[in-house]
Parts: sequence; structure tokens; C-alpha cells
Amino acid sequence: MTHSNEVNQVAEELPLGETPWQETLRIFKKDRLAVVGSIVLVFLVLTAVFGKALTEWVVVFDPEVIRLPDKFKPPLSFPSEDIVPPEDLPSVGIYLLGTDELGRDVFARMLQGSFVSLAVGFIAVGISVFIGILLGGLSGFYGNVKLGIITVDTLIMRFTDVMLCFPTFFLILTVVALLGQSILNIMVVIGLTSWMGTARFVRAEFLALRKQDFVVAATSLGLPERRIIFRHMVPNAIAPVLVSATIGVATAILTESALSFLGFGVQPPDATWGNILADGKGFIFDAPWLFFIPGIAILVVVLAFNLVGEGLREAMNPKLRRR
Repeated sequence: MTHSNEVNQVAEELPLGETPWQETLRIFKKDRLAVVGSIVLVFLVLTAVFGKALTEWVVVFDPEVIRLPDKFKPPLSFPSEDIVPPEDLPSVGIYLLGTDELGRDVFARMLQGSFVSLAVGFIAVGISVFIGILLGGLSGFYGNVKLGIITVDTLIMRFTDVMLCFPTFFLILTVVALLGQSILNIMVVIGLTSWMGTARFVRAEFLALRKQDFVVAATSLGLPERRIIFRHMVPNAIAPVLVSATIGVATAILTESALSFLGFGVQPPDATWGNILADGKGFIFDAPWLFFIPGIAILVVVLAFNLVGEGLREAMNPKLRRR
């Protein structure tokens, strides 16, 4: 096949009038693992939303109801005859995922934990992305502006380096121990200690975009700097941020689970996957489902977020696409 024929064949295979985002979506859909991860995440979000409604408003899905006659019931077991209906019955009349040492329904507790895990992940990453875009954009766009004897870029990047030097998990442990172990504090602390990677990505993109023709033309036309940043630069620098945010949600969920497992996270009676796992570690041989169910849930969710992040990374970066 000649070179001209090869060019014509490639041109015929490329969709006409395709926007960059449509091209990204088309390439993303070819990655089967990323698609599977997306399906898992959609299922998780629906489960968390409906689970929040069920555990808040439906009595039989109350994760805090103690049923001592039914402690350590295995998955798919029925309640004992000592349970008085209907208020104290388990969810859907059967223990889908068994019970714990106090007879609490593990299925209802996992539903509640899924909402907590997702809320921590998304809100913490939202905080970190906002800070990362703000500091990275300032460093990349106003980097040459001097503040005394140092530039804006030097000041922000050295502060970023200092933050990277701290052992993040132990810093989070210290701050949570000082401020209290509420879910809001955990979200804020995780967000405030995980923005450094986003800041570096945005800075690198801004430094590259400043030399692009459309930014130079916008500057030459005298457009306000705010418009240049938010209309022209941020949308073009958002791709690596989305990838970083997707993987960051998985990291935040892992961090919250680790904090709850160690007793520094969300406190009982509120359920999270981390404290369910902590409660089950003492009964790994007597009631293994208390340990394996939340562990597998954390594994699947974190793996799904990483698969989606990897798929987005390859779809948004032509240099990394699989041949």
C-alpha cells in the first residue's frame, strides 16, 4: 500500500466534524476496563443516593437498630423468631449481608457507608481541585511577577514542595485529632492536604498555553486577564485535572477508610466502610463476612476509580493512547 493510500484510509476512518470532547469520549469507550469501571461507579452513586434515602427514611433499613438475638447471622439468613415485627425487622425481611456483633444489619450499614465514602471522596477532591487550580493558575500565569526578592512562581512552588515533604497521612491524623473527628473535618483536612499534584499539573499547562497563538492573540487584543484565564486557559488545562481528580477520589476514599479503621474517622453509631472493617477485624474467623464485605467494597470502588482515571488519561493524551 502506498503512502497516499494509507493517508486516505486513515482519513476515511476519522469522523467528520468531531469535537475534541467527542473524540475523547469515542476513544474512552474503546477501553473496556475503563467502561467497566464507569459502570461500577454509576452503580455505586445510585446505591449511595438510594441508600441514603432508605437508611434515613425507611425504618427497616436503619443501620443503628440493635438486634442482640440475631448477632453474627451469616449473609442470606432470616431473622429469629424473637424479633418483633415490623419495626425491628431487618431490611427486606432477610439479612442480605449478615449481621455484626450487636445484631445490626450489615447491608444497611454498607448502604450508609457508601454515601459517606462518596461524599468524602467528592467533596475532598473538590476542595483540593479548587486550591490546585487557583495556586497552579497563579503560578503559571503570574509566575514572573516579583514579590520582593522572589517571584510568585517561586513562592507558590516552594510552598508546594514543603507540603509534599510532609507525610500526608500523619499530618491528617494530627489535624483530625486536634480539630475533632467529624465527617466535615475529615473532608476539609483531606482536601487541604491533597492539592499539590493538581497545582503542578495546572502550572505546567498554563506555562505551555501562555505561548500558544490564541493566548498571545487574546493578550494583544487587550482582553482582560480574568477572561483570558477563565475563557481560554482553564478549559484547555482541565484535562489533566480531571484525570488527577478521578484518581484523587479513590485516594480520598482510601484515606477516610484508613482513618475510620484506626478510630480517627467518622465515629459510631454512624457507619463507614472503614469502621465496619475495624469492627470485623476481631471476628475474622467467627464472622468473616464482617471483614471481607467492606474490604472487597473498598477494593472494587478504588479499582474502578483508577480504571476510569487511566482511561481518561489515555483518551485525553494522544501520546499515551494504545496503539
